[in-house]
Amino acid sequence: MIRLVTVSLGLVATAGFAAAQEVATNPLRDAYFGNLHVHSGWSFDATTNGSITTPDAAYRWAKGEAISGGAGLPDLQILEPLDWYAVSEHAEYLGVLPLMADETTEVGQHPLAMDVFGGDPEASFAAYQEISDQIYGVPPSPDPVLYAPELRESLWAEVVKITDSHYEPGQFTTFPAFEWTSAPNWQNLHRVVLFRDSQNVPDMPLTAMDTSVPSELWDWMEAQRAAGSTLLAVPHNGNASDGMMFPVGEATGGVTVDADYAERRTRNEPLFELTQIKGTSEVFPAMSPNDEFANFEIWDYTLSPEAVPPENRLGGYAREALIRGMRYEEEGKGNPFKFGFIGDSDTHNAAASIEEDNYTGKFGFEQEPRHRLEGPPGVPQSAIKQVQQFSTGGVAGVWAESNTREAIFDAMMRKETFATSGVRMKVRLFAGFDYAEDAMNSADWLQAAYDGGVPMGGDLPAAPDGAAPMLLVAAMKEADGANLDRIQIVKGWVENGEQMEQIYDVALSDGRSDGSEAVGNTVDVATASYTNDIGAPELTATWTDPDFDAALPAFYYARVLQIPTPRWSTHDAVALGVEIPEGLPPSIQERAWTSPVWYTPQR
Repeated sequence: MIRLVTVSLGLVATAGFAAAQEVATNPLRDAYFGNLHVHSGWSFDATTNGSITTPDAAYRWAKGEAISGGAGLPDLQILEPLDWYAVSEHAEYLGVLPLMADETTEVGQHPLAMDVFGGDPEASFAAYQEISDQIYGVPPSPDPVLYAPELRESLWAEVVKITDSHYEPGQFTTFPAFEWTSAPNWQNLHRVVLFRDSQNVPDMPLTAMDTSVPSELWDWMEAQRAAGSTLLAVPHNGNASDGMMFPVGEATGGVTVDADYAERRTRNEPLFELTQIKGTSEVFPAMSPNDEFANFEIWDYTLSPEAVPPENRLGGYAREALIRGMRYEEEGKGNPFKFGFIGDSDTHNAAASIEEDNYTGKFGFEQEPRHRLEGPPGVPQSAIKQVQQFSTGGVAGVWAESNTREAIFDAMMRKETFATSGVRMKVRLFAGFDYAEDAMNSADWLQAAYDGGVPMGGDLPAAPDGAAPMLLVAAMKEADGANLDRIQIVKGWVENGEQMEQIYDVALSDGRSDGSEAVGNTVDVATASYTNDIGAPELTATWTDPDFDAALPAFYYARVLQIPTPRWSTHDAVALGVEIPEGLPPSIQERAWTSPVWYTPQR
């Protein structure tokens, strides 16, 4: 049933909208796709790596407009527009480095200005390293010219103004946002901070030069709530955190992982960015040796410019953290890792670059295919290796009543979200005790699913009779995209203090009954093409856990795999007429992950 509601637009009236507007809503919710982790040339590391884009251009790109990537380069344009977008520039030196191009300003007279805009890639990369040292040094050493309070306030205000100007309720949604870029010892602890609306946003964002401790970010967020803001934070790239994203025992800053830590983290960080350009942080293969699909787009580095791998994978991957969080709760410490999933981009060139056959890289220097595969002049070999192993960006899917700030933000808070590796497949997951075996054959199954259980992101209390929950899963391929291979249910639980996991194939395409049988591969590497002669456009499953124990806490999430398709590097290699770089897979199985549902036993 579709109904109309009046949505308050607040400050968006400045963008040409009336103070209120009727927007169609769907109580059974629609899937809206977007990105909240987006940088333009207004981020320090984007400017120094060749990006000339702006926040305004980023929003125009997401709505389908072609934007300039620079002189002599082809325009950037998405093949299928997104539903929502949030430009979240690095808070550190936000918007300042582009001002170096104007020699008449104080910033334009800065000693680093010629290095950044002089046209020498080696000098620009050296400037990036010097600025990074200012931000990430212990202690940090902010440059007084680049970090002047009046610049910080005016440039942040301009970002918020641009964000509001692109908000079109019911059509295209934007959010004020920034990235807090903490990376002590090059351990990635970054968070994107997202505001529900532009009312009562702070005068300036918090930076890693203010603090590099996540719990102190949460203190700042609580202060913003007290001042009238509604906001959340989304961590990303646990894979690059050297085990500190989901800490064991003690968190950054000497903070104990206890019940207070758990309560504060879950209140401020309901979601985790599971996949993006710098790889996928679901699971590391050696940590889940029985997961045949674990080795997906692994980017195994810290943030060090020298391409240093992490020493610690424990504490860097989501599945293990989800299970460990339940163990902490069993031990009376609360569950700090009870998060939902989104996918995202981390583009530094305004364009989220989420399409394998339309990939334009992370940084400005990657807009040319040869530079993505072989690197431009002046870039170290270690950086080229990292760039070759970049993924396309991921996508965040949210199930919301309407395409508005309020509805999408609220969906994020209740974790009714899913991550994809870049495709727009739609996937739903429900869990309950009163579903019929043929529940999904009914025309009104969605209403019954909501009425009789909880959607992804929800908590399912135990049934009085100790019955096992039934899961309903539905997946539909992306329009004009690849068919689906399978639906899997990933279960995590704690038994006798031990962390356990199991993966179940619950729906297989092409009449297969055994998940060990591969779907096949139609990819033609010579032409970077595939066919949909295998797989299925839709898959559904009604599944009850055959190994259920009512006394044990557990979570369940769905993972949906496509049939194999060409990776972006294969498309580039074919376009250039060169060999695929050694070590890169010619094809990948794109996928989606729902947020978990948590089962809690009776006590």
